[in-house]
Amino acid sequence: MLKKVARSQIETLSLEQLESLGEALLEFETIADLEAWLQGDRAS
Repeated sequence: MLKKVARSQIETLSLEQLESLGEALLEFETIADLEAWLQGDRAS
């Protein structure tokens, strides 16, 4: 389940960031991948 902090961070993303997240999600294997992305480790 998604942590409240992660959910809150996602809700504040811009449209461009949401599009980037949508693409990145295809490569995520765990919630830790999402958390790392949200913390700024957004390598392509």
